[in-house]
Amino acid sequence: MKHDSRLSSVLHALLHMAEHDGPMTSEALSQCLNTNPVVVRRTMGLLRKAGLVKSDRGHAGGWRIAVDLSTVTLRQLHEALGEPAIFAVGNRNERPECLVEQSVNAALDSAFAEAEALLLSRFADITLASLAADFAQRYATMRARKDNHDA
Repeated sequence: MKHDSRLSSVLHALLHMAEHDGPMTSEALSQCLNTNPVVVRRTMGLLRKAGLVKSDRGHAGGWRIAVDLSTVTLRQLHEALGEPAIFAVGNRNERPECLVEQSVNAALDSAFAEAEALLLSRFADITLASLAADFAQRYATMRARKDNHDA
């Protein structure tokens, strides 16, 4: 079963954009994400509709972040992407009149709802700024190791 990796891809693209001076083209972002520029444009269009990115036309154009990173949460991004399903697991609904199936589905529905609420709550606590800070720390650590190794 294929996973929906759009949230991960959007986060990846936005962190590249945050590190880049000026707008980034769909082509440049597609290289960062190893995908097609059309996929980037479609996805960025959803973020533009949510007011999170802007696009500039022309020779020096491209996509740029339109908001402060500290104000954007993973939950907002999840919502901007159309709230894709959190879980690939689902209920069996082949015999809705079956009392066993009803019992199983009730238990699973409850568990899925609790897990989804917990995950979305956690998404609301994680900002793009916190991800950018984590990246910066990892990059600094990697550079320090490389510098120490080269010395």
